[in-house]
Amino acid sequence: MSKTQQKPKILNVETVASSRMFRIQSVDLTFSNGESRVYERLLPEGRQAVMIVPVLNDNILLIREYAVAIEDYELGFPKGLVEPNEDVLVAANREMMEEIGYGARKLTVLSKLTLAPSYFASTMTIVLAEDLYEQKLEGDEPEPLTLVSWPQSKMIELLALSDFNEARNVSALFLAREYLNQR
Repeated sequence: MSKTQQKPKILNVETVASSRMFRIQSVDLTFSNGESRVYERLLPEGRQAVMIVPVLNDNILLIREYAVAIEDYELGFPKGLVEPNEDVLVAANREMMEEIGYGARKLTVLSKLTLAPSYFASTMTIVLAEDLYEQKLEGDEPEPLTLVSWPQSKMIELLALSDFNEARNVSALFLAREYLNQR
């Protein structure tokens, strides 16, 4: 933000709907030029999320799971919510154990992402997991997830698949590829 930009003044915030996972708020704003707008924003119920790019030998590990919003199966990386008072790397390791049956001895934070920040106040930490070992924990998935092993040398080819197109997965792919290529 440049020094000349001034954040809009928030005049009123009102919760207009809520569910067990989200709150929708109406936010009345006045901008520094006098323009006023009413925006709606979606707030998660106070929890961060984590997405993990697991590396096993010369492969990355992905999962195929049902995505209700698009009513289809999506290929992507293991992910989940960070529990209250849980460290993000502990959450990353737990989610991997629940979803793919592996833990990691080495976890590296690659980035923290937002998704549609004009409307959605959510963050997701992208973590690279290396030096994997077999360890299974019971997860909360309604059906077994399909584990897909993909060659690191062909990571970019994931972009051609019709079921690998969710923005956070694509971002995680590029972040991991860049990190791995720099070594």
